[in-house]
Amino acid sequence: MRIFDRSLRHKIPLWGGALIVASAVAVSGAQMVRAYADLKRDTINSSEGLGHTLAKTLFPALLHDDAWRAFELIRAPFHEGRPEQPLEARAIFVVDADLRVLVSSAPRAMPLLAPLDTLGADYPQLATGLRLGNRDATATYEFADSGFLHVTIPVAEDGARVGTLVITHSKDAFLPRFFSIALGGAGMGALVLAILLPINWYWGRRMAEPLVELAKGMGDLGKGQPAELPASLYAYRDELGQLYEAYRDAARGLREKAALEQEMLQSERLAAVGRLAAGIAHEVNNPLGGMLMALDNLKQRGRMDPAVAKTAALLERGLQQVAETVGALLVEARVVSRPLTRHDLDDVHTLLEPQAVKKQVGFDWQIRVPEQVGIPAGFVRQILINLLLNAVHATESGGRIRVEAGTGEGRLLLCVANTGAPLPEAVREHLFEPFVSGREGGHGLGLWVTYQTVTQLGGQIAADWRDGEVRFTVSLPLEGDAA
Repeated sequence: MRIFDRSLRHKIPLWGGALIVASAVAVSGAQMVRAYADLKRDTINSSEGLGHTLAKTLFPALLHDDAWRAFELIRAPFHEGRPEQPLEARAIFVVDADLRVLVSSAPRAMPLLAPLDTLGADYPQLATGLRLGNRDATATYEFADSGFLHVTIPVAEDGARVGTLVITHSKDAFLPRFFSIALGGAGMGALVLAILLPINWYWGRRMAEPLVELAKGMGDLGKGQPAELPASLYAYRDELGQLYEAYRDAARGLREKAALEQEMLQSERLAAVGRLAAGIAHEVNNPLGGMLMALDNLKQRGRMDPAVAKTAALLERGLQQVAETVGALLVEARVVSRPLTRHDLDDVHTLLEPQAVKKQVGFDWQIRVPEQVGIPAGFVRQILINLLLNAVHATESGGRIRVEAGTGEGRLLLCVANTGAPLPEAVREHLFEPFVSGREGGHGLGLWVTYQTVTQLGGQIAADWRDGEVRFTVSLPLEGDAA
């Protein structure tokens, strides 16, 4: 991947850091160059001041050939036993008009009357420069690849010149002071970097993160699945903040549109199912009425065997539940149901227990309700039967089903739980929609009818998975407590 193709969360801090480092290096380099130039200028100024003073005192001594006095004068600036200082001269000497040494601070290295161009180092170049230059003026000589700096001052008075004073400085003596200045500058630069780099990294990431998330969101926006970006990610009102807010508004609008489309699709689906169910209900009503009339005729023929009478009562309550369920499917019908009794709950237990026993599933039945409850019996029976049928089908052999029913705070509370694995995510999202089932061969209408019934009664139904059980909990308001 090319460096320019990398994420902004990396490029902004890295480019900002590189710019800070380059600026710090450039400033530190400029300061070091300036420090060296200042040190050189101070040396030349100091040397010229010393040279003019020495020239005035040397003139009478040289004029009267007092070599010893001249030697004492040029040795005076040197301090024995003291380390060499940057501004201190390396050598001081005087040459005559023929560029021969008249007096020097180092007689052994620069003997009396020795030609200047025979002294080695860069003195031959200095001799050439003096021959070609103006010896009546102060001058500074610095040659390429030379480690020395030479300052020349004429020894003259009232138009009479007796020689040229040369003060030589070693540029190596500059280095300790230069390195000291450079080290201070480097330390200051490091301190600046230590402060600016973390700040640059923080603000770079702070600016890049919203842009990166915004880029991801814009990609999802084109797919119709915009991500929800928190407002706290970039809470400022500058251009980036306005772009961020515009994205959030667009994403919110797309989510609302998708939810509305889903709701309309579900409404159309439910309406189609409702029309189909209403047609079926009309066809079921006729034979159902005939069966109820047959049972009524059977009861009116006289005293029946107790077992037959119990069975007939069970059949009658079951057929009445079917009639109420079918009536609920008719839009124009208004079903009037009798109140729920404990016999209705016992009927459900009687009907479903054989199926649980056949599948070798434990059946835990805990009912704590009064003899009569102010709630339509047929609907509650339908809810319990649908939930228990699903539980029996979903429970493996050796598992258990638990049913709890009770009242409290003006509501009937039902819980149907069975051991088993949690429902898949895809099933949970559409659990109470028609034709959505968590088991093979299921059509999903049972839970859909149950949801519609609970909603019609003003209650709530929920499904979850806890402690190894799939639980369906139903809360129904008693008569007089419905919202």
